[in-house]
Amino acid sequence: MCLGIPGQVIGPIDGYGNQLALVDVAGVQRKINIGLLDDGPLPPGSWVLIHMGFALERVDDAGAERAMSGLELMGQPRQPDDVSQGG
Repeated sequence: MCLGIPGQVIGPIDGYGNQLALVDVAGVQRKINIGLLDDGPLPPGSWVLIHMGFALERVDDAGAERAMSGLELMGQPRQPDDVSQGG
C-alpha cells in the first residue's frame, strides 16, 4: 500500500476523457485524477488512496481505515481543513 489520503468515490466527472472523479476526502469533495488506475471503472462508494490529486491505488474499507490511522499516528487529525490544505 502506498502512503496516501483515503477518499471515497462519489462519481465520475463528465468529460476529461473519463480521467476525473469527484471524491469525498474527510468530508470535502475534490476532483481527483483517476487516470493512473487501470483496473476498470470506479463505482460510487469505492475507496482510493490519493497523493497530489491522483488516485494511486484502490483499497477496501479496511485499507482506507488503515491509511487514515497511519496518518493519525504521524500527527494528522481527521479534520476536513487539514485534508483540503495538503492532500
